[in-house]
Amino acid sequence: MALHWQILIGMTAGVLFSLILTNFSWGREFVGDWIKPFGTIFINALKLIAVPLILASLIKGVSDLKDISKLSKMGTRTVVTFVATTVIAVSIGLVLVNVIKPGLAISEETRNDLLSSYESDASGRIDMAQQAREAGPLQALEDLVPSNIFAAASDNANMLQVIFFAVLFGIGLILIPEKSAKPVKDFFDGFNDVILKLIDLIMLTAPYGVFALLAALVVESPSTDLFAALAMYAVTVLIGLVCMMGVYAAIVYVFTRKTPAFFFKGIAPAQLLAFSTSSSAATLPVTMERVEEYLKVPKEISSFVLPIGATINMDGTSLYQAVAAVFIAQAFGMDLTLGTQLGIIATATLASIGSAAVPGAGMVMLVIVLAQAGIPEAGLALIFAVDRPLDMCRTTVNVTGDAAVSMMMDKMVSVPGNEQVVVETNFNEGKPVDRVNEKIHY
Repeated sequence: MALHWQILIGMTAGVLFSLILTNFSWGREFVGDWIKPFGTIFINALKLIAVPLILASLIKGVSDLKDISKLSKMGTRTVVTFVATTVIAVSIGLVLVNVIKPGLAISEETRNDLLSSYESDASGRIDMAQQAREAGPLQALEDLVPSNIFAAASDNANMLQVIFFAVLFGIGLILIPEKSAKPVKDFFDGFNDVILKLIDLIMLTAPYGVFALLAALVVESPSTDLFAALAMYAVTVLIGLVCMMGVYAAIVYVFTRKTPAFFFKGIAPAQLLAFSTSSSAATLPVTMERVEEYLKVPKEISSFVLPIGATINMDGTSLYQAVAAVFIAQAFGMDLTLGTQLGIIATATLASIGSAAVPGAGMVMLVIVLAQAGIPEAGLALIFAVDRPLDMCRTTVNVTGDAAVSMMMDKMVSVPGNEQVVVETNFNEGKPVDRVNEKIHY
């Protein structure tokens, strides 16, 4: 059975199980003592893998950009475009969640129950946020550079420092001779494969983790307004994802003059596969095939842009993280300042660069965003019930964004003057065969 069906079954079973037990006097205590700890273990496992995931994925992704030495124009423009679309996605998410305010649908009574359940965690995060507001204007820049990478890696709240180190390390791998860099790069390539496999193993326990989280959530806060707010949160994310589809259609039309119908028809098989697998990496072969054969992007461009996009371009994931972070803050009655929300834009953008192209990685990255913004990480329990369906939708957006940027790069790089006349002599059965006036892109 597919994992998303297992998770949906676990989610439903958790709700029904807790609703039945609440009819018994001992039911709430039983769930709290014997069921909820498994949900906590699952969240801890996600948090455990966050730092290794950042180091492995980001170092590998940055070091793979060595092709920029050969395709400097395309490399620079690709990375800048990916970062720009990610910022747009996060901004759209923040605007929607602040306008719709799905977290405010939770009643004051339910909110107080949530705050009392996670009082120690919430108060600690609020104190950290207050300290951050009282710091100097350059404190964030100062905190970006760690004095000890091992100390920084010991606390998920310092994830920006880990990201800084990973980027710096990746740049160092690019700048040293390839012979010297190869053993280190091979290590991190293998390390990245191990981390991805660990995520697979952790996600195998997701149905049980969801069962425990939903059972505890219903027992601790049985109010129906919580589930109404959860539905509004899901709708907010979906509206944001549809808006990003519109952004991609606009990019394709402005740069290539191709209609949205042509673009979406060409990339549709890859979108369907992305929806079913929730993995940009698993969809990559189909994405490359559709982009090259139907959208007519040259292979030398698609083979560079699409793999990099599968590593660092996670627009759908970033949008979801922004909405989820503010939704959880609203649910806990926290009023996020403009500065904090700007910090969410920066953190979600940087976290998306290191987010692996596999199911469940977005939830791991959300831990980073929550910790950096001072939002209780326990709020993950609020949104996990609908995370899997939303994961399928945001992966579809991620893949669509990669395809749109590849078409954009084709037109930006293959400008007039970048086409040359090539005379290539091949030999066929000892006779020269001339191929003249063929266009190449570089």
